[in-house]
Amino acid sequence: MCSFGMAPSVLTVLPTNRVVTTMPIANIMDNKPMVNIMPFGMCTSLSNPTVASATSAAAGVLTPCPCVPVIPGPWAPGSPTVLIAGQPALNNTCKLMCSWGGVIQITNPGTTNIQLP
Repeated sequence: MCSFGMAPSVLTVLPTNRVVTTMPIANIMDNKPMVNIMPFGMCTSLSNPTVASATSAAAGVLTPCPCVPVIPGPWAPGSPTVLIAGQPALNNTCKLMCSWGGVIQITNPGTTNIQLP
């Protein structure tokens, strides 16, 4: 979930992170918009230029616009003791920042959306 999103989304883990199990496990580099991080419905952040423009056009009334996450870096902090594909694994304490000011966090750990080749 994103703190400025109006709907939950899905963290998609690609099969490249297969380890001992047949299920992919996310790591801190699973942070690509539209690959790993899907939109969160409508965005309400005035830092998002689309939302700011629409709000201005509506005489200052907050006008949510479609969410298109912009992710400048990896998840943090990651698991300090578990590496997946050479990177720290994700857990339910990890957070991901969006350039529009949103904080993305895992709200339902342990479920997956797997993309098979």
